[in-house]
Amino acid sequence: MKTGKAGLKLIKEFESLHDGDLKQIGLQPKMCPAGIWTEGYGRAMRDINGNFIKGTIKKELAYSRITIHNAVEAEKALLQDLIAFERIVSIKIKKELNQNQFDALVSYVYNTGGSSTLYTLINNNASKEVIMNWFTTKYISANGIKLPGLVRRRKAEATLYFKEV
Repeated sequence: MKTGKAGLKLIKEFESLHDGDLKQIGLQPKMCPAGIWTEGYGRAMRDINGNFIKGTIKKELAYSRITIHNAVEAEKALLQDLIAFERIVSIKIKKELNQNQFDALVSYVYNTGGSSTLYTLINNNASKEVIMNWFTTKYISANGIKLPGLVRRRKAEATLYFKEV
């Protein structure tokens, strides 16, 4: 499966197009609440060793590794990045998904990296209430702080997951 319109809309809405410095022309990296530098639609930035670029002290490094300069490049990067997340969902989920379920899970994995517990709940046909509870109570904080944006995102993902096609 490929991420559909609803999934793309959800990811773009919550990731937003990053522009860390509005005083400069083009898009600049922005540090997410977890301290990871991102660019475009939330693409995590990495150093030459493949490690996440983290923390305010790494701003110069993040700015030196910019690969996304405008909205067209951001869109292209998002579509390219989604291939890996779509693959994760396709491999981890053993049951048939409808488009909304797939889109919700791709958004979730794009943002969190995924959860073996959630995959198990879905694969074992857990009830709607159990899956909804998981979506809305897990991965809603960064650095120990509950973030309203993550609470809204998990709720939106859960809502999409259970929305009829």
